[in-house]
Amino acid sequence: MQEDRRGTVRHRTLKGGRIAFNDGFSTLQCLVRNMSDTGALLKVTSVVGVPDTFDLVMDDGRSFACTIAWRRETEIGVSFS
Repeated sequence: MQEDRRGTVRHRTLKGGRIAFNDGFSTLQCLVRNMSDTGALLKVTSVVGVPDTFDLVMDDGRSFACTIAWRRETEIGVSFS
């Protein structure tokens, strides 16, 4: 089993959001699967074209500056900047 290296506990969630970059002119839909004060797991259709840094804009109006910690085919782990 892989060791969990997170500094904080993430809570399960199922919230919609958008990955925004290019000063907000480019966006991609995502689903926030879990979240903590320091990061989140995002589900996307593909990681192709997602930059290393972007803003996560939640459907509830919250926004977070993000840096990608890791990528898989349809998942992105981010830390909040």
